[in-house]
Amino acid sequence: MDNINLNNIAGKRVLIIGLGKSGIAAAQAMIKLGARVTVQDSKTEDKIDAQLLTFFRGKGVEFCLGQIPEYMNQFDMMILSPGVNPELPFVDKAAEAGVEIVGELEIAYRIARGHFVALTGTNGKTTTTTLVGEIFKKSGRKTSVVGNIGVAVISKALETDEDDWLITETSSFQLQTIKYFKPMVSAILNLTPDHLNRHHTMENYGLAKARIFENQDEQGFCIINGDDEACCKLAENSKAKVVYFSSTKELEEGAFVKDGKLVIASENGKLIELCHKNELKIIGKHNVENALAAAAMCYYSGIEPEVIAQVLRDFGGVEHRIEYCGTSKGVKYYNDSKGTNVDAALTAIRAIEKNIILIAGGDGKGQDFDPLVAGFNGSVKHMILLGRDGGKIAESAEKAGFKDYSFAEDMGKCVQKAIELAEEGDTVLLSPACASWDMYVNFEQRGDHFKEMVARFAI
Repeated sequence: MDNINLNNIAGKRVLIIGLGKSGIAAAQAMIKLGARVTVQDSKTEDKIDAQLLTFFRGKGVEFCLGQIPEYMNQFDMMILSPGVNPELPFVDKAAEAGVEIVGELEIAYRIARGHFVALTGTNGKTTTTTLVGEIFKKSGRKTSVVGNIGVAVISKALETDEDDWLITETSSFQLQTIKYFKPMVSAILNLTPDHLNRHHTMENYGLAKARIFENQDEQGFCIINGDDEACCKLAENSKAKVVYFSSTKELEEGAFVKDGKLVIASENGKLIELCHKNELKIIGKHNVENALAAAAMCYYSGIEPEVIAQVLRDFGGVEHRIEYCGTSKGVKYYNDSKGTNVDAALTAIRAIEKNIILIAGGDGKGQDFDPLVAGFNGSVKHMILLGRDGGKIAESAEKAGFKDYSFAEDMGKCVQKAIELAEEGDTVLLSPACASWDMYVNFEQRGDHFKEMVARFAI
């Protein structure tokens, strides 16, 4: 079967799997392009917004709710939402029937006319994507910040022309379902265990991330964390020009720290100073790395160093990622709800460094929590646990001999307990090391609830 693109999509039969944000955006784009759209979702009709169903039915969309279509050979293309595992049996069945299977990122790439700059990694994606987007906007380029950051790529793709730039945060889930996706500049920030309940092994997880540069050629650039051995190994297979960033060593070419300053060494050996690391408003060593990655991505996209430097100095960070919430009675409060895995939580702990009362727990996604407790290194005074896998974190604490922990049934009780325990000079940190799905719709809702409780009880 021919690959479907912008020119031949009209009249094609497209099955969209999942009626979340990505699926809705994909359906709207396919309707505009004249496709015959069917939407499948595991929820039954009574669990879905009636207005949404009415809207789409008015556009001629058919639905298959609470079940899988019986005959897959009636479709030309299946668009999988990122949360849908491509290993599910019905996906194999569709492939056997000759259906082209792609994700929303892939189809967005095919129909967009702009340039893609894309990054992935286990941690730091949202901060770095946002920072790159701000630099591009400051440079005067027509910029959309899209992808895993919360704006479906396909929702912007149809609006683009040759002058547009799509700064795209990509997850391993999205990259699993690409075919031709080819960014001009790609980046892998880091690689640590995450989503192993879906990818099964770290090797599979890394291979999914490496797909970000799979279709790049010698004309493209691939920005890689030179301090991360796993990332460097993946980059050995890149056809694009590999450029490294490092917070620990000087490089012949790339972005690094020299005498406390963020610098870029260009291909011709010229050293370009950007700003001192102390001028960054985002705290922690990991944010120095994020800033270096963003600087390299923008420099190799052709943006002037002066613009990069100015935005690096001005950028205040993103919501839910070590977000300062205020100080009361000498106690600081930080919302790091986006710390949904062990490594992200440890990153926040290292950024704050000492006297931490940590709120953790949720959906652990099959992680091992021993490294979390082992990484405290005296920084955490007390840990308050909640959610489905709070008990698993407690087991790791017991194994490590860390006894200063307690349980709370909800976020309000967590914050109240933290206030009771906190002394002047302490920091209360929500960095759950877990996903939020056992108690909240998403990590944003969890972070907002934490901030609401802090405002109610502490600030």
